Amino acid sequence: VQLQASGGGLVPAGGSLRLSCEASGLPFSSYAMSWFRQAPGTERELVSAISRSGTSIYYGNSVKGRSIISRDSTKNMMTLVINALKPEDTAVYYCGASEAYYSGPDYIKYVAYWGRGTLVTVSS
Repeated sequence: VQLQASGGGLVPAGGSLRLSCEASGLPFSSYAMSWFRQAPGTERELVSAISRSGTSIYYGNSVKGRSIISRDSTKNMMTLVINALKPEDTAVYYCGASEAYYSGPDYIKYVAYWGRGTLVTVSS
């Protein structure tokens, strides 16, 4: 199983970013997908999650109202767009796959596979 996250980089505050996660080696449509992020010295936090069918979606308070998560099962791809970026969005962003969809702080316990992460740096 491989989850390849991409799209990170240096972005000015107020800008937008599109993160992608390409999955291979697993039946993509059978897994719920999620994005977590981890800033230095902090715990990994759930940013957003999407169910297997894409009909259930969760956004953490930190990105709610300025993010859109989506998935394309024909491409085995999940995407997260974050708008109005803030310096506090700076973190390594990880994509995860889980056998079931959850929403809430304990989601991290149910992630079966992790991608390597992509660094997002928002400059003020």
